[in-house]
Amino acid sequence: MKTIRVNSYDVVIDSGIMDKCGEMIKNVTKAQRFAVIADDNVAPLYMDRVTASLANEGLSGESFVFVHGEKSKCSETLQFIYSFLAAKHFTRTDCIIALGGGVTGDMAGYAAATYLRGIDLIQIPTSLLAQVDSSVGGKTAIDLPEGKNLVGAFKRPDLVLIDTDTLKTLPEHFFIDGMGEVVKYGMIKSAPLFDKLCGYDIESIKDVIDDIIYECVSIKRDVVEADEHEKGERALLNFGHTLGHSIEQYYHYTLSHGRAVAKGMELVTGIAEEHGLCEKGLGAKLAACLDRYRLRIDIEPSLSQLGGAVLNDKKRQGDDIGIVVCSEVGKSSVVKMPVETFLSYLG
Repeated sequence: MKTIRVNSYDVVIDSGIMDKCGEMIKNVTKAQRFAVIADDNVAPLYMDRVTASLANEGLSGESFVFVHGEKSKCSETLQFIYSFLAAKHFTRTDCIIALGGGVTGDMAGYAAATYLRGIDLIQIPTSLLAQVDSSVGGKTAIDLPEGKNLVGAFKRPDLVLIDTDTLKTLPEHFFIDGMGEVVKYGMIKSAPLFDKLCGYDIESIKDVIDDIIYECVSIKRDVVEADEHEKGERALLNFGHTLGHSIEQYYHYTLSHGRAVAKGMELVTGIAEEHGLCEKGLGAKLAACLDRYRLRIDIEPSLSQLGGAVLNDKKRQGDDIGIVVCSEVGKSSVVKMPVETFLSYLG
């Protein structure tokens, strides 16, 4: 078992801890009642195990299940969660458990941040993407038709439990998707991690995935503790996301987040190389690594077609926008430029 302290809460990484979650949760919250929120893919796999573990500790678990997919990350689903919590008479002394991937973590986390102006939150991420990225750091959000993650709140969880055994039941395309965020961490902060990734492929990486998750969470811990509310360094975690979110929106969220971000990293690195913002050959290095994890894709829209969504990007400040650029592997910065300049780069 490995534990990483992030601000005021622990991220615990181990195999087989799902069935011990009740005991571990009891140690971090005084809550006696829990709303366990999951989508209809994850609930059949793990809901009963979580509620049984809670019951073993004398705790009560109520289940809320919603339809899987990014399209559910919206105000309508959020309203259903609020109504469920109110109908079940949840109070400020109770707790929400987010059981699932990134969408679940966002939805349940935002509900925990806002219901009764805030109740306790436990994150139990079951996808690789959620384990290495979205469950840690306290960012929660829902999507609007105009863009992704445009409404949200910062909400620290009281505990993050990462059971790496859940990856054994994860469909291959979800595992591939999570590797997009893993590669991102190597690019922005850790050349040793990137080099390590270049020595594996989508099958062999599974033999060391516990260590990979630990490295990614450690990097995110360092960034979040330095800038929890994304006023500076935390923006580096958005490498590839500006264009990645545009790609997701273009495809109406039918293209997975990790693949979209991987394409966004590839595109923005190509732009950076063209305009002298990074070392020559960096795009080829990144592409070779992405190839090892089946993350390189072709997309329909041209760069110029992706520009419209940039106008609603969260990193825009007035007429300027901050674009995350890696000057070399392991070194990144936010390059501020007029929105019009960036749009001209897109053609």
